Amino acid sequence: MTGTRAPTAGGDTLPPPRNLAGVLRQYPEYKGSGVGWVGKVPDHWQIMPGRACYTEKKEPNTGLKEKTVLSLSYGKIVVKPVEKLHGLVPESFETYQIVDPGDIIIRPTDLQNDWNSLRFGLSHNRGIITSAYMCFRTKKNIDTRYGHLLLHTYDLNKVFYGLGSGLRQNLDWRDFKYLPCLVPPLPEQSSIVKFLEGVEKRIRHYILAKRKLIELLNEQKQAIVNQAVMRGIDPNVQLKPSGIEWLGNVPEHWEISPLRRYFTVLDCKHLTVPFVDEGIPLASVSEVQKFDLDVSTAKRTTLQYFNIIIQGGRKPHRGDIIYCRNSSVGAAAYVNTDEDIAMGQDVCLIRSDKQNTRFLNYQLNYWLGKQQLNTLLIGSTIKRINVADIKNLIILLPPKGEQDKIVEFLDKKNEEINNSLVFIKLEIDFIREYQFRFITDVVTGKIDVRDVEIVNDAPVVDDLVDAIDELDDNVDDDNHDDNDNDEKDE
Repeated sequence: MTGTRAPTAGGDTLPPPRNLAGVLRQYPEYKGSGVGWVGKVPDHWQIMPGRACYTEKKEPNTGLKEKTVLSLSYGKIVVKPVEKLHGLVPESFETYQIVDPGDIIIRPTDLQNDWNSLRFGLSHNRGIITSAYMCFRTKKNIDTRYGHLLLHTYDLNKVFYGLGSGLRQNLDWRDFKYLPCLVPPLPEQSSIVKFLEGVEKRIRHYILAKRKLIELLNEQKQAIVNQAVMRGIDPNVQLKPSGIEWLGNVPEHWEISPLRRYFTVLDCKHLTVPFVDEGIPLASVSEVQKFDLDVSTAKRTTLQYFNIIIQGGRKPHRGDIIYCRNSSVGAAAYVNTDEDIAMGQDVCLIRSDKQNTRFLNYQLNYWLGKQQLNTLLIGSTIKRINVADIKNLIILLPPKGEQDKIVEFLDKKNEEINNSLVFIKLEIDFIREYQFRFITDVVTGKIDVRDVEIVNDAPVVDDLVDAIDELDDNVDDDNHDDNDNDEKDE
């Protein structure tokens, strides 16, 4: 099958990585597995029930033998820093279970509401973890690393999401006892693990390079905006001292002014309103996290309360800015819709009929606005500002025609960069999806990786790999369980 596409468990085909296209082949003989999603498996592999491959381990931390707390995070078992123990007292650790290197830790809870495929982790440390987790050991016929990889592969293919019991559809040992497990010979298990570890390392390096590119593009976007809203887009413009130390020189024909001189600032109504499924959307903190206002998932209120909270000219119109003054202070969004909306809590409205408010929004969202906020919030334990502070923010104002040209320039540049960012993120999503499907192909025997070696000529630094994990969109498993389970275990 040299140079051809390798079949997947689902019947689709995937091209092998470019440097492996000439060496990956199918096994010479196959047999039916009896498992629908797996399909055929190599003829010499065994299909065994989970109880023949795993045992459930329950070793309580009686007598506080161990105090190193472990956590399942992004599919890894990590040592939990002391500062993140959230006030737990050492006595509570007696309710935990002891974990040893080679143990497989499983988060068995809430399958119905959580489709995260990182609920299995392989421990490399001795320590303790809450008893709400399950702990498995592999039997002698299963390589520990392969045993973890097999369960992870099943999870990638959502095998466990039709199992479980209770309102939250939780797993227990009964769901694994008769689980059909693919068991190659031990040396072959080791080859599979080694091969996939090599593939993963190369993919991580690829993703790291893409993440770096995203970082550089965001830095470029910020630099372009900062230059345009503080110096303009004419490279030959004459500058003058601003008289403000942190601001430096500015175009000589631009005005330096407090925001209140040219813009109206209206605080929201401090009124708690009822939420309804069908009603008028509320622009609150969550809706102003992007440059343009997004109310697609906003909470809604009734027409009666809408009419109350827009009193005093508070109804946002196209061209207004919604600005956060409490929680996510300084986030600002440009209203680019004619839909009826109202301000929620912790925001205010900024408007002008004579200035380009989109130009102002660029200033507020980038260096000019952030620099002033940092100064205002120094030493503050509660991160919020009042309307008077917002009115006194220093802004730069070129003539209106020049504002319009700068906004047109920035919108075009940002669209170009944002399109590149979207494409790069799609590439990352694609390579991750490819990786998941490739793992399935190898673990289910659709590709023969015996005697295939990946040359890892692009090493990945561990701390950079961790940074990639933290940037993943996956939800941190630790946030799901540890805080709640600590209370349950006690």
